[in-house]
Amino acid sequence: MLFRASAVSFSLLALPLTQVVLANPLVHAARDNSAAAVNTTTCNGKKYVYEGLAGYGKLASDARDKFGDTIGGIGSSIALDKSAWKKSKDKKGVYSGIIWGLPDRGWNTEGTQNTQTRIHKFGFTFEVVDATVKKPAKPNFDLTYLDTLLLTGPDGTPLTGLDPTTTVNYTGFPTLPLAKYTGDGFGGSGPGGSRVPLDTEGLVIALDGTYWISDEYAAYVYQFSPTGRMISAIRTPDAFIPLRNGTTSFSAASPPIYDQNYTINPELPSTGRNNNQGLEALTRSPDGKFLYTMLQSATVQDGGSKSKNRRNTRFLTYRIKDGGKKVELEAEYAVQLPVLSTGKIAAQSEMHYISPTQFLVLARDSGAGHGQDDSESIYRNADVIDISNATNVKGTKADAFGGQIASSSGVLNADITPATYCPWLSFNVNAELGKFGLHNGGEQDEWLLNEKWESFALLPVNEGDGDEYFLISFSDNDFITQNGKSYDFLWWIS
Repeated sequence: MLFRASAVSFSLLALPLTQVVLANPLVHAARDNSAAAVNTTTCNGKKYVYEGLAGYGKLASDARDKFGDTIGGIGSSIALDKSAWKKSKDKKGVYSGIIWGLPDRGWNTEGTQNTQTRIHKFGFTFEVVDATVKKPAKPNFDLTYLDTLLLTGPDGTPLTGLDPTTTVNYTGFPTLPLAKYTGDGFGGSGPGGSRVPLDTEGLVIALDGTYWISDEYAAYVYQFSPTGRMISAIRTPDAFIPLRNGTTSFSAASPPIYDQNYTINPELPSTGRNNNQGLEALTRSPDGKFLYTMLQSATVQDGGSKSKNRRNTRFLTYRIKDGGKKVELEAEYAVQLPVLSTGKIAAQSEMHYISPTQFLVLARDSGAGHGQDDSESIYRNADVIDISNATNVKGTKADAFGGQIASSSGVLNADITPATYCPWLSFNVNAELGKFGLHNGGEQDEWLLNEKWESFALLPVNEGDGDEYFLISFSDNDFITQNGKSYDFLWWIS
């Protein structure tokens, strides 16, 4: 979907990409349009305004890529190619460009399988339209499939979505997860084999054309060449690394499709990232010098084993040098996620750079939406965090195996100041959704929002970086398809 947003005191958004002059002035820095705003927040002196839902689109869930595989789960992360962004000079309010979509580990509702990790390339067109609840508009954000890049490990062997079973070492890399499989890895006949597994969740396109991807299995960040081969990997601090029985164990307790009764003991790690709660978010600075990533929710030792205790997640800042050949951990902060009225925590699914100290965060509930038992979501938000005054715990005992920033019951350590968390834009406002015939809650029909919104991209309203943007978000449909009736909806913000 597409929302329109502006930042009234948002000089930080004037930070450029490499081709933009740093001194670019803001066009509307003094404007205050909050009277007509849907949602407004001020975070450490910076004001953010959600002006309204600008559009949406959908992609049939039985669409295929050039290899004949289902194009599913592309909302796990998206990345906008700003060099391809165009605002039409002939037609008012028409935009076009290229956007990359990252699927996660593949269809896994009946067990993980040997799906090769990949990134999809799409062309898009978007036209601003007049839409009201009384006269809702049709889809105005169109995707055109262009290409798919298959990803391989350091030795050129295809990656996989299978659950890790052991580890492997390559020269110049930290210890990586490895999945050994029988047959073809899908339940059919074959010679068996082993591949490096990724549950991909965050995507960044670097200025040199390489790709950075964050992962849930290992809670690592990986770098891939323009042709898709893994060329480096960032091992997160020891506190992030999952241990079972005192040994590194990257399994997420997700048995393969050909052996669904397989279990790992214990099911949960004793320390480190929780199962399926790894590095869900990834973003970079415009100059490419910094990468930022964050766990979906708290580590096991910080309370992550229970949904009501997993509030205190961890945010990492990495300095990138020599095209990724040198990577240094710059900082580590605590981020306290929203507490819902149910007592559960809204885990985060994505983040996006705004400035060196402020970031968008996509926090949401789970189990509500299209195809779920409950149709009404109570929290799907694009929020803002500010790390200016947060305590940097990098290099402290909190970074050791089992190191804590919070108690196992989820109480933050008294000597740690978390990032400032500023709730902002709600996806669930039916007065806005209705402008395009969409809704949150109510009937289980094709216009009900999907459950899993997990991605962000910022599209400038005007040329250059200013203070008005469309915020794009895709949903992740988990590769589920029922004769083309399930869709990936797209959100925009402006």
